[in-house]
Amino acid sequence: MLHHDRMPRTIAAALLMTAAFFVTPTSAQESTDPIKLTLHDWTGQLITTQIMGEVLKKGGYSVEFVQADYLAQFAGLESGDLHVAMEIWETTGREAMDAATATGKVENLGETGMQAKEEWWFPEYMKEKCPGLPNWEALKTEACAEAFSTAETAPKGRYLGGPVTWGGFDDERVEALDLPFEVVHAGTDAALFAELESAYQRQAPILLWIYAPHWAPAKYKGEWVEFPQYTKECYTDAASGSNPDMAYDCGKPFGPIWKVAWSGLKDKWPGAHEAIKAFNVGNDEMGAMITKVDLEGKKVEEVVAEWVGANEAKWSEWIKK
Repeated sequence: MLHHDRMPRTIAAALLMTAAFFVTPTSAQESTDPIKLTLHDWTGQLITTQIMGEVLKKGGYSVEFVQADYLAQFAGLESGDLHVAMEIWETTGREAMDAATATGKVENLGETGMQAKEEWWFPEYMKEKCPGLPNWEALKTEACAEAFSTAETAPKGRYLGGPVTWGGFDDERVEALDLPFEVVHAGTDAALFAELESAYQRQAPILLWIYAPHWAPAKYKGEWVEFPQYTKECYTDAASGSNPDMAYDCGKPFGPIWKVAWSGLKDKWPGAHEAIKAFNVGNDEMGAMITKVDLEGKKVEEVVAEWVGANEAKWSEWIKK
């Protein structure tokens, strides 16, 4: 075995650097360029992405986290300026994902293991003021609109949507279903749930975007509004739903949360490509981690480090694939 003191320092340094990058056999012929993973503006996605990033680092990869807009990121994934997006929700991102994968420049790497639900949600105490709930048609009555109204929106009801960057077609849905409601978008994920917390404590009226996996539907008693069932045609063909002139006259789709990547990932970093495909975390597991951050005040990095420390048997299989 050669000793570093018998080699020129430059060669020794190069070998050390090589060893640092190539920890696993799968990465022996792979690029040392950083793999760029996108970060968005909700806690669960930050956790998912940083878990994957930490696992890739354990596999010897260089990783870079890049803040990106949820829907606009697809342009970066198509160009190869961004490499991996860990959470594309069936509920809000399916159209953008399908359009990107159709170009051949973006690849769907399969399900994360989490099932997405995003829909209009109300606290249980609002049923007294709007007795027809959870049926969406109850929202069409003047009494219900008034029950959910605020000084700014009266006589219309107020629906608190997620940040505009999340998509979701709520404005289109209100128009297509002729609901007497005004959509007001929360500025951030944190602002959305701060408003829910405040309203719930005061038993004040609120109708808002709630998603799962998340702690909110477990912490608060309430229900999702039951809209006409989603179909693909509802979003693409105005004639298919109850309103013959407009699309989006139905609820949001439910389904998996997907992982996607720049299609060049598999050639440049084949081991990382396999590891990301293997990533799998369930709703309950993710909900518990989001709770630690949002309700217990822990840092995302702290919760991710705890998970990585406790689940080596699981993630070590991902980077072996």
